[in-house]
Amino acid sequence: MSGSQIIAFAFSGWTTTWPTSLLAIIWLLFLASWVGASFWSGQTRKHVAVTRTSRYHLLIVLGGILFTPWTSRVLGEPALWTPRGAAFVVLTVITLAGIAFAWWARIHLGRFWSNAITHKEGHKVIDTGPYGLVRHPIYTGQIIGLLATGIAVGTVTAMLGAIMIGLGMSWKAKMEEVFLSQELGPDYSSYCRRVPMIIPFLPPG
Repeated sequence: MSGSQIIAFAFSGWTTTWPTSLLAIIWLLFLASWVGASFWSGQTRKHVAVTRTSRYHLLIVLGGILFTPWTSRVLGEPALWTPRGAAFVVLTVITLAGIAFAWWARIHLGRFWSNAITHKEGHKVIDTGPYGLVRHPIYTGQIIGLLATGIAVGTVTAMLGAIMIGLGMSWKAKMEEVFLSQELGPDYSSYCRRVPMIIPFLPPG
């Protein structure tokens, strides 16, 4: 189960309430478009074994479970707050901005994109567009959107789930960098020294 599928599963249970139903629709549309574009990917030359990637997948799955509304319902957990008016608008705009940033990155990456950690045919270092701001802009955008949505939902489990999914994506990014440094050599290592990993404007590391 991918991170995007977990996000959609998590929000499917919020479609009966407003204004969180709007966030559910936003994430479900994101998932539908993301999966629909999955055919736009080049031939895989090499990939990391599933047994290794299962570690970050587990963290994302656990975060997704906490993120679901059913977890808070089972626990009888009330929301700490319910943003309304301008606060909700701001959080929705941030969510949309995160999703848009992730989509910009995916389109810019083109056929080198993959949901798994892979080396595509003709793979090269992309350091323009969003990849000139951060090395993993797809994760950056999704994490921003998740955190904004978690805050909008207002439960501890939703926010903790968003954080755990973000940590899982960060773990995946680190594994991906080790793999790509081996596959793409000095060009990728140089790129890592020039551009921040996930958070823009921080020193590269």
